[in-house]
Amino acid sequence: MDDIQLSIKTEVRVRFSEVDTLRIVWHGNYIKYLEDGREEFGRKYGLSYLDYINNNLLTPIVKVNIDYKYPLYYGDKAIIETTYVYTEAAKIIFDYKIFRASDNMLVATANTIQVFLNMERELLLTTPRFFEAWKRKWGFIM
Repeated sequence: MDDIQLSIKTEVRVRFSEVDTLRIVWHGNYIKYLEDGREEFGRKYGLSYLDYINNNLLTPIVKVNIDYKYPLYYGDKAIIETTYVYTEAAKIIFDYKIFRASDNMLVATANTIQVFLNMERELLLTTPRFFEAWKRKWGFIM
């Protein structure tokens, strides 16, 4: 699994509504950038929220970890690099790197973990068939 890597870069512009009075991106808005990265990843690789819903799955975030290194400011462009992390467990893990586009400065790193629920909101302890098929399609399992 170490040689297989699915990743995508997504560019976003820092909007006025995302900054505080110092024109610095408020820390909670980085979670929205992670969401932007996951949505773009899903569109490219067939793992979007609509794909989950169409397969009667919900995928809530259960853990977020963000390491803030440098600030982003109003008007900056950010590049979110979203990478799928393989695990045998019934969960979805992504790693992220957020760069300031103007100088390619790494401004944050992050990690999210999502679990699977059925439509009755019950936790699934085994990998759903849809996700197993997705992993097989991309060569993570045989």
